[in-house]
Amino acid sequence: MERILVVDDELGMRLGLSEVLERAGFAVTAVEDGATALDALAAQPHAVVISDMRMPGMSGGELLAAVQSRYPGLPMIMMTAYGTVEDAVTAMKRGAREFLAKPFSPQDVLHLVRGILDDPEPRGSTRREDGIAMSPAMPPPGGRIVTNSPVMARVLQVAEAVAASRSAVLIAGESGTGKELLARHIHTVGPRSHHAFVAVNCAALPRELLESELFGHERGAFTGAVVRKLGKFELANRGTILLDEISEMEPLLQAKLLRVLQEYEVDRVGGSRPVSIDVRVIATTNRDLREMVASGAFRRDLYYRLHVVPLTLPPLRERIEDIDALTDHFCARFSAGRAVNVDATARALLHRHRWPGNVRELEHTIERAVLLSSGSMLGAADLQIDEDPLGTEPAKETSISLAGRTVHEVERQLIFETLQRTNNNRSHAARMLGISVRTLRNKLAEYRSSGLMEQRPS
Repeated sequence: MERILVVDDELGMRLGLSEVLERAGFAVTAVEDGATALDALAAQPHAVVISDMRMPGMSGGELLAAVQSRYPGLPMIMMTAYGTVEDAVTAMKRGAREFLAKPFSPQDVLHLVRGILDDPEPRGSTRREDGIAMSPAMPPPGGRIVTNSPVMARVLQVAEAVAASRSAVLIAGESGTGKELLARHIHTVGPRSHHAFVAVNCAALPRELLESELFGHERGAFTGAVVRKLGKFELANRGTILLDEISEMEPLLQAKLLRVLQEYEVDRVGGSRPVSIDVRVIATTNRDLREMVASGAFRRDLYYRLHVVPLTLPPLRERIEDIDALTDHFCARFSAGRAVNVDATARALLHRHRWPGNVRELEHTIERAVLLSSGSMLGAADLQIDEDPLGTEPAKETSISLAGRTVHEVERQLIFETLQRTNNNRSHAARMLGISVRTLRNKLAEYRSSGLMEQRPS
């Protein structure tokens, strides 16, 4: 029987944790301070230590340092108050294996303890000098995210510090700021990097399909379900699942997702019993979830489940020190091996622009300029962006050409003009439009079936 050491100055927390762990079959030693905890460790071996961060006398951080020194390799789970991400970052850097943000459920505790006992040291991982668990085969932190911004550096520091944890991460930011890229970075630098990273766009599918996509279904669960299908959560088992645009999830699915986060199991549609999973959940949103909670559009309890590690990506207009580095990065990516640079006038224009579409807009701007230019130096004219630095004056051409037209008509015109500019190269056109090639093909098929393809550029 494995023995767990619980350290907390609150009697209620000690009693509650002891009951949960003992019911699960563990032996428990519960003490009220760090000094007594060290005495308990000296008296008999323990498999895991669960300690509060903030205690009178010896703090949780000091206890963590003492345990790391005297009992190297003994895994510790640090408990932190809700919202104190700095405590969690500090704990992970100092060598804690996991952290729990209060309040938490019994299932949270058991999930972490069992995960540690099943895998005492993440496979293939090492510790950097700052204590963050890393996979030696992975690129160094920041290798996939181009930035010179101190604000972004702070975001990356927190992201990398909690990468080894199983706790949920909520990434907020405007569209185009790189939320999915940051999510993949967290997965890559953590111990789950050798397992699947599964991304789900919660806004792209209707509720009926999204439920089946997330949780899977059994054969015969509904019309058309001719075979069993594993959901995204099961496909991401032992890895990471990204719930993109979580704010668009309907209330019924929010309740089912909450149960997954509480119980670490999913119910397939039409299934007779739950399926256990071990998955790291990262959610993204470009909306203010606190406002949605206040208005009743988003579940408060789910918000707290996802908000364990909140990260906010700043818009590009607030990190202008990144514009030159990103510009050079995109020039190299899209130049197909030829040397392409941006002259001083064009760079000044890039710095003046407000970038409402953020990094994605800059990426598409540089890609378009590189693809349409045959020279090695891009000028301001090649960028084809609005000269208004504040983005306050609408382009006259846009107001004249779009007024009174339907969204469907404008979309069709944009697709045809982009195809014309790329000489009907659908791959390039799809990238410039910010859609997949499959979506572009479907749109063209729709126009063809509607008899609108006569407007297609020659």
